[in-house]
Amino acid sequence: MKMHQASGQGKNLFTGYGEGHVLINAQRHDGNLIVSADKIVAWAPPDFSSLAVEHFEALLAYKPEVVLFGSGKNQRFAHPRLYAALTQAGIGMECMDTQAACRTFNILLAEDRRVLAALLAI
Repeated sequence: MKMHQASGQGKNLFTGYGEGHVLINAQRHDGNLIVSADKIVAWAPPDFSSLAVEHFEALLAYKPEVVLFGSGKNQRFAHPRLYAALTQAGIGMECMDTQAACRTFNILLAEDRRVLAALLAI
């Protein structure tokens, strides 16, 4: 699906998504990703059932205000013990399907929020 591109000069914006990939600034990225306003990196968990505390603790390094966890094609909720380090650091955590996480990321980024998307592939 193609998404409407909001203005965000120099920032990573989701412009589309499909089976196993997302488009960021019209460039295709496959697999699981961590996306901030200025960085795109591969994210380690191979799938939802393999999520571990370490995967969420790694997100602390980005110093986000809020983390959008995209759980893949369907909305699934990560167990709170997995992201306890984020909660203890006062970082908001939202679980949603990956498509919703992409759309929400763009909205929060447009509001100049320090948002981080941690995405499992659709």
